[in-house]
Amino acid sequence: MNNILHVFYPDEDCASAYEIDYEGLYQKGYRGLIFDIDNTLVPHGAPPDDRAAALFRRLKEIGFKSCFLSNNQKERVSSFNSGVNERYIENAHKPSVSGYRRAMELLGTDTANTLFIGDQIFTDIFGAKRAGIHSILVRPIHPKEEIQIVLKRYPEKIILYFYQKRKKEENA
Repeated sequence: MNNILHVFYPDEDCASAYEIDYEGLYQKGYRGLIFDIDNTLVPHGAPPDDRAAALFRRLKEIGFKSCFLSNNQKERVSSFNSGVNERYIENAHKPSVSGYRRAMELLGTDTANTLFIGDQIFTDIFGAKRAGIHSILVRPIHPKEEIQIVLKRYPEKIILYFYQKRKKEENA
C-alpha cells in the first residue's frame, strides 16, 4: 500500500507556510514559489493579514517571484491578492497540471527551480507532483473548512500516517 500512496507524498512538510526556511530554499536555487491561499496562508475566505503581507514583502526582498494558484473563483483570489499584489491564477482545477504550468510561465521559472506550498494532499500536493514541482505540505491554519474539503481530510490522514512512517524509517 505504501508504494501506491507515494504519489501523494509531499517532498517536505512544515507546520506553517510562515515557518519555511525561504532563505535556505533560495540558496538551493529555487526562484519561483506557487502558493495555495485558503488554509495555507489565511483561514478560508479571509483577506490577507499583516503576517501574509509581511511574508510576501520578505520573499520579494530575498529575490523570489510568487504566484497564487487557487481553485477558487476570481472574486476570492483577486480580493486576497489586492492586499499582496502577486501573480495569480483562479479556478485552477487542481490537481490538473495546467495551472502549475501556467504559474511557471507567469513566474519565468521551470520545474527545477519552482516549488509549491499548500495544505491539501489531493489537490495541492498531488497536482504539484504530477507537474514535477517540489512540494511542501503545511498544516491547515483553521479547522473550519467547506464540506468537500472536510471529507477529503479522512483519507488524507491515512496517507499522512504512511508518509510519516516512511520519514521515520528514512531518518532511522
